[in-house]
Amino acid sequence: MSEARRDVRAYDEVLAHLGEANSRALIATPALVCDLGLLHTNIERMAHLAGDAGVTLRPHVKSHKSVFIAEQQLRAGAVGLSFAKLGEAEVVVDRLHADGHDEVSVLLTSPLVGRHSAERAAVLAAQCDLIVVVDHCDGVDELEAAAMAHETTISVLCDVDVGLGRTGVVGAAQALAVVERVHAATRLRFKGVQGYGGHLQHIAGREHRREATIDSTKRLSAVIDALDSAGVAVAIRSGGGTGTLGLDLEIGVLNELQPGSYVFMDREYRDALGEDPEGRFAQSLTLLTSVISVNHEDYVTVDAGLKSMATDAGVPSVLGHEPKATYEFFGDEQGMVIYPGHSFRRGERLELVPPHCDPTVDRYDVVWLVHDDVVVDVLDVTARGRSQ
Repeated sequence: MSEARRDVRAYDEVLAHLGEANSRALIATPALVCDLGLLHTNIERMAHLAGDAGVTLRPHVKSHKSVFIAEQQLRAGAVGLSFAKLGEAEVVVDRLHADGHDEVSVLLTSPLVGRHSAERAAVLAAQCDLIVVVDHCDGVDELEAAAMAHETTISVLCDVDVGLGRTGVVGAAQALAVVERVHAATRLRFKGVQGYGGHLQHIAGREHRREATIDSTKRLSAVIDALDSAGVAVAIRSGGGTGTLGLDLEIGVLNELQPGSYVFMDREYRDALGEDPEGRFAQSLTLLTSVISVNHEDYVTVDAGLKSMATDAGVPSVLGHEPKATYEFFGDEQGMVIYPGHSFRRGERLELVPPHCDPTVDRYDVVWLVHDDVVVDVLDVTARGRSQ
């Protein structure tokens, strides 16, 4: 835990009672809490699924942004870690080094742009086994110049647009041009392709999700086939996510998976996945909130409002009180829990299932690790706010 947090009285009170019965009641709200046992179960389940299928696992740190969880994933057999942003990777790799983890394999899943970012990547490559995705020849040139200047080596995946439209080469011709430029470089090594279908992850209904995933994978396969025909070895075929996990394994094109949200889960995934195999991960993360006003018969006010969670995926669910209790935003600082004829008491704690876990976690300095009513530890959200 960071020293800055240790100076805050509300945190010190909980830290002084770690491991004691009812210490969970000391957590100042709103706060993120994670069931440590369920977290470990999720990590182990994903590791077993990947291992049994013969694919490697490179979980995405963008969901938890935590060195503690990254270490658990590596110990469970992950081949490396995926990062959405360079800043996330820099701070986590630094902390992993301090904890004795050398030569961690790191994949940056978003293309970099510009000399400054390329130079930061080259510096990072001296601390880890760095892989960067590219989707443009100019990006290859920027990485090559930076790697030469810093005398480091960077591995490269060609990022392929599989239907999301956000990044990636469009078709085989662009991919071949990128790979040719990589092969002409002296400090870059071509390792394979990435095809991430972010638009697939929350499609409701497994058959609908399967059809969309098959169509998406065909775009990646076309590029792989073109590279193979040109004599280019495609060792890594990386992609996938929590929502398409089982489907990606069934289709069999990807040999490396990069899911992230499975460690925590959220309401958005719960709604989309239901009882599908991809949804069989525990809801380990909840948002603890306190009832601050009970003066109305049909609803109470809680201290978790717009500022306490990401709102792009709608409202949270009220854990243990579905479907009678529903949540509505009640301002920046407060929320409304509607429950006609409720018996909630002032000061009572409720747990909310975050609508979207990734950006919600990014709003907090720490996550409290709990077992029943006991706080067993606390983890830093190490890469909080590292979006650059």
